[in-house]
Amino acid sequence: MAQTRMKDTTVFIVENVNDVRRKVQQLVAEGYSKDNIYVLTHDDDRTGRVADATNTETIGIGEEGFGTAVANIFRKKGDELRAKMQSMGISAQHAAQLEKQLDHDKIVVIAWSGNEYYGDDYDSNVRYHPPIL
Repeated sequence: MAQTRMKDTTVFIVENVNDVRRKVQQLVAEGYSKDNIYVLTHDDDRTGRVADATNTETIGIGEEGFGTAVANIFRKKGDELRAKMQSMGISAQHAAQLEKQLDHDKIVVIAWSGNEYYGDDYDSNVRYHPPIL
């Protein structure tokens, strides 16, 4: 029996909730499960509101792992955001660039492969829109 390959993680930087809705529709049409589409903003309340309004997920203990979740309690906000993204396979370098976008009120939409990452391990196949160098 052939094994079904998970879709690669894809990351989008968008401006607003309407952009998130469009991306979610696009990603679902491409075969991503809504259970694997996450949103992230610089503010926890805003992240929750965007997730509720777009029927998407937020990065929680199930995705980031217990150790990262506990450590995030003691981290500064930027460090917490980067750790959450890294737990989903985004490299430290790219997480730092995405976090700068969050500082400018952008919204990050992550269509996640479902693979977990720890420490400095990351997914080299993540696709970014717009591209991150």
